[in-house]
Amino acid sequence: MDINLTTPALLFPAISLLLLAYTNRFLTLATLIRTLHAKYKEDPHDVLLGQIKNLRKRVILIRNMQAFGVLSLLLCVVCMFLLFANEQIAGRYTFGVSLILLIISLGLSVYEIQISVKALKLQLSDMEEF
Repeated sequence: MDINLTTPALLFPAISLLLLAYTNRFLTLATLIRTLHAKYKEDPHDVLLGQIKNLRKRVILIRNMQAFGVLSLLLCVVCMFLLFANEQIAGRYTFGVSLILLIISLGLSVYEIQISVKALKLQLSDMEEF
């Protein structure tokens, strides 16, 4: 299978949008952490501490999602350079690694969403009627 310069270029918009979404998630969590931290300093509760620990774990996941996404984008650029230099085999392998990094980033995203949903369920559990 031969790939040309446009093949890795197709991932640029997708990866860029993913990184933007990851950044938005990170900024939202950072704001929430700051708010909960201020509340915890005023009135320490175990519930707030648990929420902050959950958010810390999610922030670390988002950082890793961003790192794998950026590495994927970087390898797409390297792949394009290799293809430009007529290095088809190296370009194919680089593109393959780039796709694997993107898959890891997306997998971490799914895991982070699951943690988020679990936290929301816990938050709303006191409203459920038994």
